[in-house]
Amino acid sequence: QVQLTESGGGSVQPGGSLRLSCAASGYTYSSGCIAWFRQAPGKEREGVAVITIGSGRPTYADSVKGRFTISRDNAKNTVYLQMISLKPEDTVMYYCAARSGGCSFTYGAYNYWGQGTQVTVSS
Repeated sequence: QVQLTESGGGSVQPGGSLRLSCAASGYTYSSGCIAWFRQAPGKEREGVAVITIGSGRPTYADSVKGRFTISRDNAKNTVYLQMISLKPEDTVMYYCAARSGGCSFTYGAYNYWGQGTQVTVSS
């Protein structure tokens, strides 16, 4: 059974940085996609960054391009989301997700989800 566990959330001041981690267990596919989504209360889950498991090719949503970096360490079965220049509007829950097919920014395309980690950006 696939389990995804996020960590690294917390509180930072505007302009600060955080690195989120998504540790995957039970994921035996050599290909597929890991994604980071975020969701504000009452809003749809928004994809912010995806990375192919095989080639490690990242793709970003326009809202985070230049500020967020997704990377993976296949040896540790972990995907990271490095976030810099954080803004108050980045204050939401962040989730990682996995699927065995190609990458997508559509949350319904993903089979596996973590429990989420909260990021709060406030002065």
